[in-house]
Amino acid sequence: MSISTPATRPAPARDFLSTTPRVDGWSTGIFGGVLLAGAAALRDPLGLPTVWSVVFGVAMLGGALVLLLIARQPEIRARQANGVVAVNAVSAVAMIALAESGVLDLTVLGVALLLVGAAVVAVFAGLEFTGLCRRA
Repeated sequence: MSISTPATRPAPARDFLSTTPRVDGWSTGIFGGVLLAGAAALRDPLGLPTVWSVVFGVAMLGGALVLLLIARQPEIRARQANGVVAVNAVSAVAMIALAESGVLDLTVLGVALLLVGAAVVAVFAGLEFTGLCRRA
């Protein structure tokens, strides 16, 4: 018979708090890579200028790296988790503002992509906030 003790199994809140930024990091990195690799091809269907696609792609790859480094830590500090939640929340609002502002001449598909992206980022912010609250 095997007895499982807290020292031998991961705490659910810790596991949740490290898994969510890991998934967030990988999905952000993949999307950033798509924006970089397809910058020219995405220009016409999205109405997103190539230079913007490259800038967003590079920023997303940088953010993905930070998320993955945070997720690898044995103990994610509250300050880091709060930072991830805040950056995701601000990113979601910025994506909505960019989609609605008319700063870029986005196509309907481009606006839809930004709004769906904002929703996904907001969900990640909520999940990461939930993980932080569970840990407390």
